[in-house]
Amino acid sequence: MNPPINYLAVVVAALANYVIGAIWYAALFRKAWAKLMGMAEMKVTVLSVVLALVGAFFMSWVLDHAIIFAGTFMKIAGVGGGLEAGFFNWLGFIAPVTLGIVIYEKKSWALWLLNNGYWLVSLLVMGIILSVWT
Repeated sequence: MNPPINYLAVVVAALANYVIGAIWYAALFRKAWAKLMGMAEMKVTVLSVVLALVGAFFMSWVLDHAIIFAGTFMKIAGVGGGLEAGFFNWLGFIAPVTLGIVIYEKKSWALWLLNNGYWLVSLLVMGIILSVWT
């Protein structure tokens, strides 16, 4: 049996992910991120925007499955359920995987914190959208 996915909520959450990224990396932390990456400036292309949106859609879709599962089997719902799902998906999937930038790519912990701050905020907002709308 397929879970009842609300695709409008998935798209809105994916767009929220993209907007948060644009604010985070273009408005709030552009210079800090570029410095930590060793770049003069971030270059945004049409391809990078399209790929980011596609990735955000799939992340939103998978997060919605996790929220549906949590709601069905653990009775987690509403804003609290969305925050919990977003946090634990960040803690279990994003935070450990991105440790590779520090461990293997020898980037700074400051870059890890900056990037993971974005992912945590984004997943919390996406979780809220999906949880209250699904």
